[in-house]
Amino acid sequence: MSLYAIADTHLSLGEEKPMDVFAGWDNYAQRLSENWKKLVTEEDTVVIAGDISWAMKLEEAYADFKFIHELPGKKIFLKGNHDYWWATKSKIDAFLTENGLDSISILFNNAYEVGEFAVCGTRGWFLENDTPEDIKVLNREVGRLRMSLDAAAATGKEPVVFLHYPPCYRGIECSEIMEVLSEYEIKKCYYGHIHGKRGFRLACEGEYKGIDFRLISCDRVGFMPVLVR
Repeated sequence: MSLYAIADTHLSLGEEKPMDVFAGWDNYAQRLSENWKKLVTEEDTVVIAGDISWAMKLEEAYADFKFIHELPGKKIFLKGNHDYWWATKSKIDAFLTENGLDSISILFNNAYEVGEFAVCGTRGWFLENDTPEDIKVLNREVGRLRMSLDAAAATGKEPVVFLHYPPCYRGIECSEIMEVLSEYEIKKCYYGHIHGKRGFRLACEGEYKGIDFRLISCDRVGFMPVLVR
């Protein structure tokens, strides 16, 4: 049983919003499927850290969810900034059940045991300006991260954090998120959101303040799920 991670699949099988127009994204759904099947078995779990589908409504995400469901292994979805289809956890859970998408679970204020790890996390937020709305969203995300980490602690397993937004980028930190990671003594943190060669150069990867950070957006990892362990 292995744990893998990837982010920013940006699927649009039910929408007219192809990613192929961007450099390096040609045939990306096919490449993702082929790479996934080379690595992942039915006994494994893959965390998809946000920006999963371009669908605007939950029911419109069915084709993208079905594509992921039919890939090997269990999948854990985390919300990204472009996941406009995201609803309450209960509504998403009901939709998954009604459509037989039982290989997919939602990470939202909770945690999942996967082997020796406790999978936890939230969308996160990158505080680029101090507007009241930014602060409100950030505080909410910090609270959700704490809830998820507390749920992880209850399992007794090693917590691994997954975020959509990077907690540090371009030499700037989201101090509120970083403080929580430090408080809970997190050793591994995986995130997405960042794309393109310039973005990759500015990303925080490797050990930083005692935490091993890894950018796992699809184009960064060559549309290949990354082995956590």
